[in-house]
Amino acid sequence: MTEQQRLELEAAAFRRLVAHLDSRKDVQNIDLMNLSGFCRNCLSKWYKAAADEKQVDITLDDAREVVYGMPYSEWKTLYQKEASAEQSAAFAKEKKHD
Repeated sequence: MTEQQRLELEAAAFRRLVAHLDSRKDVQNIDLMNLSGFCRNCLSKWYKAAADEKQVDITLDDAREVVYGMPYSEWKTLYQKEASAEQSAAFAKEKKHD
């Protein structure tokens, strides 16, 4: 596999992940964090960090828009729900292991 093919496959996998997350707006970030240790916000921060490494000038808000498919504030208004007591407790428990 060439370097270009690897980059194209990784980019395609990233786009598929973002599309999958977009199709599952019912899955809250806290659910993702509790089950997998990362969420849409993490992915946005990783995207921003990669841009910084390549000296590509984007903001965290720009990166979030790539991942969320809309401004983050709009996504939060439309789709984010208040975390349940159980979700918050699970999140707090996992944070103790970090």
